Amino acid sequence: MGIFTSIKNKLGIGGVKVNLQAPAQVSMGDSTVDGKVILTTKSEQEVLNLTVKFIEEFTTGRGDNKTTKDFDLGEIVIPGNFTIKPGETKEVPFSLPFQIVKSDADNLKEKGGALGAVGSLSKFANNEKSEYFIDAEADVKSAALDPSDKKEVKLV
Repeated sequence: MGIFTSIKNKLGIGGVKVNLQAPAQVSMGDSTVDGKVILTTKSEQEVLNLTVKFIEEFTTGRGDNKTTKDFDLGEIVIPGNFTIKPGETKEVPFSLPFQIVKSDADNLKEKGGALGAVGSLSKFANNEKSEYFIDAEADVKSAALDPSDKKEVKLV
């Protein structure tokens, strides 16, 4: 039974479940986003820490020329060093500082006038798109694959 439990822990079966609660919209003028990470488990587990990131997935191009880059706009590591027992729920609040990164086309677009038109045209021609996410990951001592949860966020 000890080997079976060890294998289940490594694969994350019956282990810690991460549920991220974050706002669906964030204002571009904000510099922080608040939320909480809710942890539950079916077996006793030791959580070493939690990492919460604000991520931008920046996509350019079309078809075969499509490329995606991930940018970390903010990250915090919350020390854990606690044991969570079966049936127990742990809520860990966070305040995540972030800073938006703008592309060259976005910077031109903000200038307005002729330069703004060039920026808009460049953004359209390159098919630039950004999607934003908040990702929470728990570093669990016995798990080879750490549990995580990811939520999409819209910038307004």
